[in-house]
Amino acid sequence: MNFRQLDLNLLRVLCAIHRTGSVTEAGQQLALSQSATSNALARLRHCFGDALFVRSPSGLHPTRLAQRIAPLVADHLLQLEAALCEGESFEPASGCVHWRLSLSDLGEMMFLPALARELRRSSPGSRLSNEAVDAARVSAALEAREIDLAIGMLQPDHQGVLGELLFREHYVALTARDWQSATPTIGRRLTSAQLSRAALALAAPTASLLNNVQRVLERLDLGGANCVRLRHYGAVPELVRGTDLVAIVPQMFADAVAARHDLRVWQLPDGTSYDVMMVWHQSVNGDPAQRWLREQVRHLFGQGRIAANEPVSEASLG
Repeated sequence: MNFRQLDLNLLRVLCAIHRTGSVTEAGQQLALSQSATSNALARLRHCFGDALFVRSPSGLHPTRLAQRIAPLVADHLLQLEAALCEGESFEPASGCVHWRLSLSDLGEMMFLPALARELRRSSPGSRLSNEAVDAARVSAALEAREIDLAIGMLQPDHQGVLGELLFREHYVALTARDWQSATPTIGRRLTSAQLSRAALALAAPTASLLNNVQRVLERLDLGGANCVRLRHYGAVPELVRGTDLVAIVPQMFADAVAARHDLRVWQLPDGTSYDVMMVWHQSVNGDPAQRWLREQVRHLFGQGRIAANEPVSEASLG
């Protein structure tokens, strides 16, 4: 091996191809053209005297040498980056950072406005964007540095991906203010019998949210009761306000829209909850700008600081 011809950029290409199994995807992650990435792979092969990656039906497959060295190189690159960032500081007022988040349709509605307001107030020179990343790819996207942070119903499943519980969320029912069962004797909690007679609406932009809501319905013996399924939460308020539908939604969303759209929030007989997590990769754990962003998320949405963590309010119960 000709060690003198190696540089950090070549090693980053090695790790990216090992991670993605594709020259094209590796180049996209590293902001390199396909030809530049191919040239880098050729230089790596020359340095190591090994093919490193060979074509297979599922993409580029690492040779035994690449399988052995790529994980070690990736770990050392992360350690080097952390060491170089140590001792740095971030001044939000003068900072100019582009933070890339991964938020679902619901997460964008619930988290992005408050976070953007805080960003404009504290770090006006910085930028914030919500990237389109499938929930199943969040961990891989964090590892590849396609995104910096994700918030949602997430469970870290990759080594090196860190997670922190923000709060526990509950499901509630959302109806029109004059919904047909809204009599003085009904109280503030719907019974299973009342739900069994209702026409249900489910908003499930992701498979994980759909599965979660379906589990709630199955516990209530309502597995096949839904009659309208939506891809986006934004349509829910108008849908229930103009019909007799009962929407099963997270409490945070219900509390946010109930007063504005003159809707009513009901507790469910089953108190099912789920964890809302903030996740990031260990490679940015010590980065001052990333630490600052995570602290803003904790401050804005951490346990006990948003309506989702409180009991259903008197105002929204009607």
